[in-house]
Amino acid sequence: MTEILDILFNPLPNAIMTVLTGLSLLYWLFTMLMGDGFEFGTDADIQFEGADVQDLDMDADSNPDIDDTPEPSFFSKALDFINVGKAPMMVIVTLFKFIGWIMTIASSLVFKLTEYGWKSVLILIPVFILSYLLMHYVTIPVVKLYKNVGYAGEETHDFIGRLGNMRSTIEGDKLGSVELKINEDVIRLNVKSKEGERINYGDDVIIINEDINRKYYIVQKDINLNNI
Repeated sequence: MTEILDILFNPLPNAIMTVLTGLSLLYWLFTMLMGDGFEFGTDADIQFEGADVQDLDMDADSNPDIDDTPEPSFFSKALDFINVGKAPMMVIVTLFKFIGWIMTIASSLVFKLTEYGWKSVLILIPVFILSYLLMHYVTIPVVKLYKNVGYAGEETHDFIGRLGNMRSTIEGDKLGSVELKINEDVIRLNVKSKEGERINYGDDVIIINEDINRKYYIVQKDINLNNI
């Protein structure tokens, strides 16, 4: 038992990943004890009704008035690579931690990281990179499982009147994206500015309406104490 604990918490990278993985385990135990279990729709998901990326692409092709359709950001592409939005966020996070934990412990034994002291924590950099790459393939069966059981993301939110932060610059008929947080869920929506006014990246905005075809939302700058 002492040897197992020594491996789990020594050297430092092992201790970090053991604690992180343990927190995820406690989360799932607490969730199940509270009676939620693995109920679908309770975790963060960025699939939502209206204004999804596929609809945006189709609409941009068929509507000549919409030009310069925004390319998904690097962050959005990075999340899509590991299938965030196709399975509950906490499932993805837990898998990432678990893979990183196993790799960290294995590397500490193979490379004898205890000899490097606190510098051994640098092993987490390649571990996280490799874990991220592996997540693309590990999550494929998870996504299929949730799809087969009818997982459709969390319940639809009413976005009208909510505040968000622009993740692109928009003007005229150009479409962009806004990021807003509902509870602990981070959601991105496709948006166009009211009357074509220029809204810059990072500006605070308020969602005031939705396109009649439910392809995007209309936003305007939010005037508050921080931007007066």
